[in-house]
Amino acid sequence: MSIKNTIEIIPFSSDLKDHIKTLNIEWLQKYFKVEEKDELTLSNPQEEIIDKDGMIFYARYNGEIIGTFSLMKIDDNTFELSKMAVSDSAQGLGIGNKLLEHCMAVAKDKNIKKLLLYSNRILLPAIHLYEKFGFAEVPLGDVSYERADIKMEKIIS
Repeated sequence: MSIKNTIEIIPFSSDLKDHIKTLNIEWLQKYFKVEEKDELTLSNPQEEIIDKDGMIFYARYNGEIIGTFSLMKIDDNTFELSKMAVSDSAQGLGIGNKLLEHCMAVAKDKNIKKLLLYSNRILLPAIHLYEKFGFAEVPLGDVSYERADIKMEKIIS
């Protein structure tokens, strides 16, 4: 049995709130730095994401949380795919694929019309994954993260 078949995608619950911070801080410190906005959002996921009509999901494998992503509400039709992270120990196992498959299913189910995300061009595996799922580069515009140098969007049909 492949690992992809044994990964569960589960929704946010208060007992799991620390995992979004742990997983994101791990990669932020590896590639960039933790910005003030990151610290605020990751330390208060209930208030900063869930209470603002957003969603957080986790990938669980063998009882361990190894990945996460959130959908942050921009408006009734648009959500930002944000805070996506996979544990270093689980890189290359298709977790990102599984998380994005779930993201697309949720977007359709919730009648979300557009997803957008901000990333950085040095994160080539992430950029390729987003492209595989139909995200395309759009003008960056105003961005609130120093590290963001690419904005991508996907229209959900």
